[in-house]
Amino acid sequence: MATAKYKRGKDGYFSTNVWDGTYTAAGKKHQKHLRSKKSSKDLERKVKEFEDNVKKRKSVKTTDTTFLEYARMWKDVYKGQREDATKEMYANIIEKHFSALETIRLQDIDRIHLQMLLNNAEGKSRTQQQIYMVFKQVLKSAVADRLYSANVYEDLFKNIEPVKYKPKEKRPLTENEREAVFNADFKEQDKIYVYIVYGCGLRREEALALTIFDINLKQRTVSVTNAHSLVYGEPKEKAPKSGNGYRTVPIPISVFPDVERYIQKLKSNGKTYLFTMRNGKPLSKSSYDKMWARILKRMQEVSKEQITGLTSHVFRHNFCTNLCYQIPKISIKKIAQLMGDTEAMVLNVYNHILMEKEDAEAAVNDAMGR
Repeated sequence: MATAKYKRGKDGYFSTNVWDGTYTAAGKKHQKHLRSKKSSKDLERKVKEFEDNVKKRKSVKTTDTTFLEYARMWKDVYKGQREDATKEMYANIIEKHFSALETIRLQDIDRIHLQMLLNNAEGKSRTQQQIYMVFKQVLKSAVADRLYSANVYEDLFKNIEPVKYKPKEKRPLTENEREAVFNADFKEQDKIYVYIVYGCGLRREEALALTIFDINLKQRTVSVTNAHSLVYGEPKEKAPKSGNGYRTVPIPISVFPDVERYIQKLKSNGKTYLFTMRNGKPLSKSSYDKMWARILKRMQEVSKEQITGLTSHVFRHNFCTNLCYQIPKISIKKIAQLMGDTEAMVLNVYNHILMEKEDAEAAVNDAMGR
């Protein structure tokens, strides 16, 4: 005789807890309490029926909201406090790629829809990676809102592999580019921008926010206290990237005379920002792009080789790379402070340089010699 699967409780009912396909706010599986007064077999029937409904997505709140509508709401509500660049990435993925699913209900989304979006971006691995990431975040949020079945969510991503993407390796300036920095016939403002990012390793957004009050001519330093986001065209003032971003950096002698003359000129003309448009306002996205195009053109004119892939961030990487070659004259902790980053970041990104500098044999002989 078969043993009953469920036992009758003191209250006279057969009962059990069954996962309803959703999660609690703490991330635990949310359980539904089922019971039957008839028999263990009747409860077993109820459990199977309930589990079938979960698989058919009947355990979530009923909604006709489309996937695209929910994705837009998710971006505005749940990601509204993110950095502008991150929000722009979300908006780009949702409006340019998720729009292909405009008529698909959120609760009808399945892996074929994600695969279709990935196929549409074939050959663009970085875009595919972002599509996968945002798609997953949107559905995870829908699960938390009980608008999408958790078990369907799990099955969907079990059957589609994450997109593999390897970012381009960061590089410092080439010797040819470094020479072009000092040989190019730049416009004055363009030259000072190049000298600041070259000599001080500032992020683009930090350099564009500089004012004459951030430059200490007596101490030959530049202080980073603000940043300008150019994501939406017009400059938007914000704090540096992190708490480590607030810092003071020495201006190297190689560029200081030009920086000093420029600052004195700005002061005599009553100007505040170092880099401005003709109307005196801080650079917008389009005006920055024009300035950077002029910089590349002037450098190319005196370059013996074709300059490719040169960005403002390459100058920052060059700054840190060359500082790493100065260890132990300067510590990793100090390099991180000058970069406005963490020691972990410096070790992670520049560890290969540190290893190049190591001389294990000499170190052992010096440490253990008599």
